[in-house]
Parts: sequence; C-alpha cells; structure tokens
Amino acid sequence: MTNDATAANPTGTGSPAGAAATGSAPHISVVAPLWNETANVRPLADRVFAAFKDETRSLELLLVDDASTDDTWEQILAARKAYPRIRALRLLQHRGQSAALWAGFQASRGQLIATLDGDLQNDPADLPRLLAALSDCDLACGVRARRQDNFRRRVSSRLARRARKLVLGVDFQDTGCNLRAFKRSVLPMLFPFDGLHRFMPILAHDAGAVVRELSVAHHPRVAGKSKYGVWNRLGRGIFDLVVISWTRKRHLRNLQVQEQRD
Repeated sequence: MTNDATAANPTGTGSPAGAAATGSAPHISVVAPLWNETANVRPLADRVFAAFKDETRSLELLLVDDASTDDTWEQILAARKAYPRIRALRLLQHRGQSAALWAGFQASRGQLIATLDGDLQNDPADLPRLLAALSDCDLACGVRARRQDNFRRRVSSRLARRARKLVLGVDFQDTGCNLRAFKRSVLPMLFPFDGLHRFMPILAHDAGAVVRELSVAHHPRVAGKSKYGVWNRLGRGIFDLVVISWTRKRHLRNLQVQEQRD
C-alpha cells in the first residue's frame, strides 16, 4: 500500500492527505466512495473522464476504497495506471459511506468538489451540469426524478423525507442522492459523522449556503450488490435525524460581535 493511499485522514485532523501531491492543484475534485464494487471501478472511471472530455479546467478523480473485501483496491490501482488523474485512497477499516466521502474531501485539492456513488446508478454525465449550477449557488444536489430502485427503497426514502420535514422543518427532495457539486467554502460548514452523506444539504443550508436541487438521471444497478436494507436506510436515517435535530438546537450560528477599539 502506498503512502498516499493510507493518508486519507478520515478523522479530519491535521493536514489534508494528498495536499502535497505533485503538480499544481486541480480546479475540480470528483470523489467517489467504493465498497466491494470490483466490476464497477473501471467503467466508473471511463464514464467520469468521458463526461469531462470537453472540460478545460484541471480535474482529479479520487477513488476511495472503504476497506473492500474483494479486489476493488486492485481495480482502482489498475485504473490509476490508465488514468494518471486518478488518486487512489484506501481506508484501513470499513467505516461506511460518510467516512469514505469525508476522507476524499480531506484529500481533495479542487476549489470545486463533486461526488457520486461508485455503483454506476448515478450518471457521471450529470456532473458538468451540477458544477455549472454553482455559478449561482454554493451546493447543487441531484434529485433522482425516475428512481431505478425497488419498492422497499422508494418507500423508505419517502418516509424518511416526511420525517425530515416534520422534525427539521426543512424539505429537500432527495437527500439520499450522492450526486452533488459544491464549492470548497461549503466544507467548513460540515462536520464528520456517520450519516453525513444524508444530511449535507441540510447542514449547508443551516450554515447559510445557497442550495439548489436539479433533476438527474438514475440507472438500475447492473453489477455488484446493494449495501442497503431497511435498517441502514430507514432505521438509521431516523436515528440520525434525532441526532441532527439535537445538534441543530444547540448550534451556535449568526453570532454578531462588536469589538471596542481605542
């Protein structure tokens, strides 16, 4: 394992891993978490770079392996040989999607950051449009207009949305969609916790960021297995909702300070 792979810094402390990578910092960082997605690694890389084939700004793709038990890591290293703009990061213990994303955020160097899932249900072709939307917002979130999920996942998402609106008083259509783009200035508005990926729009909105929602494509899974069931979607979502509600009530925001100077 190479040093830059282990330096993902998932705790968020100290200097971001990879910040000293060779060459000038790219303008755009795309972060994709992967866990046991062997068959999807190379197609994901191919589609991301195809989506940005006309992009004139510099780009890096961070593939973050969440301690996969298959050969996802080997596939990432192979893809890195084909695409030098890939950065390979690996968590040494399986910590979940939020941890993998946060490790990617800490390691990223771009002023604009985009995210997508590694299962190819998100379409990388939507990323340039989300990034373009940042001309008049801070965070652009995808909304899966025609979800290609089973009945159980769709129902649990609807119930979770109603619960968020009832408890938090904020209604975003699809906080479970990981297809997003945001300015680097949004990062200080967030904090690392297991469940961050579901609540990014809410936390950013609370901190004063302008958040937009845009319709994006959604594809059925064609390789690998879904990692989500009833508990870690609906049950965990409700548990996290209680924690976020408690945190919001105690969040110090909009402090106005006056300093007396002689």
